[in-house]
Amino acid sequence: MSADPVAGLTDYLSRAFGDPVTISDVQFLSAGARRRNIAFTATAVDTPRRLVATIVPPTVELMPVDGEAGVRELARAHGVPVPAVVAVCTDTSYVGEPFVISEHIDGETVPRRVLRTLAASGNAAETARQWGSAMARLHGIDPAAAPETVPAAGSDPAAEHLARVAAGARALLADRPVFALALRWLEKRLPGPPPAPALVHTDMRNGNLIIGADGLRAVLDWEGTQRFGDPMRDVAWPALRMWRFREDAREFGGFADRETFVGGYEEAGGNFDLDRYRWWKVMGTLYWGVGLAQQAAAHLDGTVHDIVMAASGRRVSEIEWDLLMQIRPRVKA
Repeated sequence: MSADPVAGLTDYLSRAFGDPVTISDVQFLSAGARRRNIAFTATAVDTPRRLVATIVPPTVELMPVDGEAGVRELARAHGVPVPAVVAVCTDTSYVGEPFVISEHIDGETVPRRVLRTLAASGNAAETARQWGSAMARLHGIDPAAAPETVPAAGSDPAAEHLARVAAGARALLADRPVFALALRWLEKRLPGPPPAPALVHTDMRNGNLIIGADGLRAVLDWEGTQRFGDPMRDVAWPALRMWRFREDAREFGGFADRETFVGGYEEAGGNFDLDRYRWWKVMGTLYWGVGLAQQAAAHLDGTVHDIVMAASGRRVSEIEWDLLMQIRPRVKA
């Protein structure tokens, strides 16, 4: 990123709007470890406008920024709450990296604050239904309508995902019997290709939502969107214990039960498949465990010296407990 991104954004917006722009109220947001988000007010012709620039270093870019902007606008056109895209810039001369500028939406994104907001408003159940409904509307979009630069899953998303995660588990966790047991459980129960491949977000969980006292306001972080994915992957991911933020009794995001979320999903046209959901939930848990092991390994081999990365290794045992609770016989999941 440029040493003076504000100057770069000012220059770009002045050209894009066709009028001189001044930028004020600049705030470098803490959210987004991989990308940089800058909130600001852009004023042109005495009209202020609250905006957010998301700057994407090429080293962490999962899809081109214009592809991400295109799929966001596609979702918004189908009723998914998404901040409107104001501009997309692939020219790195302005701030050193590509970026997307979006409308600013007020609300909470920090998970513990989200939980406190919903507890105070008493609006958790309605928010969960809105959340499920937003996901169903996304899954109702023809995935072929998304930009071709959005990555596509293969013919069997579950088998492909399992193969990638299994390779990581066997490389880093070969001495952990629980991971070996979970891999066998997944291999034995591979669900096969989804009956209706969908456009999937892959990370629509507490922390990537903007929530206010009135409920769900927007879905963020579309960088991992995938065409022709399994919709139950999307449904299962936000139900993992790591996204409950110590409110383990509430399966979805720490503020809603499964019945409420799925109710909103099905009312908006989604088709919930319990067996496929359960498989993806175990898959997601295993995937997260491998990710933690990879972070710890990066600290140990000197790639990234960081106490957070080192602490990730300790949390692998928590994942073992989660896996055992999910794959034990006659478990509800």
